[in-house]
Amino acid sequence: MDWRRFSFIGLIIVILFGVVVLIGGEQVSPLIIISSMLATTITVATPLTLGALSGIFCERAGVVNIGIEGMMLAAAFFGWLASIYMNTIFEFNAAISLTVGVVMAIVSGGIFALLHAWLSIAFKVDQIIGGTVINILAVGITGFLNRQLFFEKGSIFGGNVPHAPGLLPSLSKSLTFLCGGEQGCFGLPDLISGSVFDQKPVAISAIVLVAVSHYVLFNTRWGLRTRAVGEHPKAADTVGINVNRMRYINVVIGGMFAGLAGAYFTLESVPSFEPLMTNGRGFISLAAMIFGNWTPFGAWAAALVFGASQALQINLQFFRESIPPNWAFLQQSYVVGLAPYILTMLILTGIIGKTTPPAADGQPYEK
Repeated sequence: MDWRRFSFIGLIIVILFGVVVLIGGEQVSPLIIISSMLATTITVATPLTLGALSGIFCERAGVVNIGIEGMMLAAAFFGWLASIYMNTIFEFNAAISLTVGVVMAIVSGGIFALLHAWLSIAFKVDQIIGGTVINILAVGITGFLNRQLFFEKGSIFGGNVPHAPGLLPSLSKSLTFLCGGEQGCFGLPDLISGSVFDQKPVAISAIVLVAVSHYVLFNTRWGLRTRAVGEHPKAADTVGINVNRMRYINVVIGGMFAGLAGAYFTLESVPSFEPLMTNGRGFISLAAMIFGNWTPFGAWAAALVFGASQALQINLQFFRESIPPNWAFLQQSYVVGLAPYILTMLILTGIIGKTTPPAADGQPYEK
């Protein structure tokens, strides 16, 4: 990423944080507001970060993937369904049920990605069309199964919509449980509770995966081969790299990232499933990937900008009564809710700077 993108990211984050501090500073300490905004930004940016990593692994290998939205949605549903089955039908405890749900979400994302890879690599279907098929398929399957399993008379759950067995615990709750008692380990839970460090497992794993992905892509033989098949597949083939196999594996890896992002929606954010609950996050993830110039840290920084714009809406709800008359429009949730989508359009227009995709991105390879 060049200095223009970093400057844009810093400026937008400062503006968004500053609006909340100016409005709520009279009621609450600015440090508390900033800590709350940071924590919310990281949490909300989690599915965007994972979705952007999904796109990076796919497109660095030369396969365009606009089906991230569908992979997220399918993973959210099947992960939620698996956790319910484990808890309700087999009466496993919440920890096991949630773990199985996360694993199932990751597997679901990988399966949908495998279908996309099969269409794009084996049959050389236009990759944009293939991604659209994934999105439509995910909407249809999740909507149909959701109605049949939970809303039809005589369904497995008797027409009642059960909740997942709770949500994945935050870091402070995990430390309290492991150390025993309300004080936890030397009072650590009290220090981190409600702060930027008090994140849940999927949010923490997203940050870790950013660093791991960067190292894998730019410091390992696997990463070199992945970038080679995305830049010049014929040259990679001549030195003995199996181009199609590399593309298959990287697309599936990307699908598993999208699956983990799906687990965030139903197992870490809210303990229920709603049709179309991903609400365009997959497409915003693609914008973050493009803005980050197909690099993990750049995409994460872009995801944090989108996360901060959504954190603005969430945190302003606490200070609705303090909003000055001149800023009354901020009381309308749909107004500030437009911020992530406006940023997406600005980024995709290229006014912040041009980006350079992998040279063979979207091009089928014929040996």
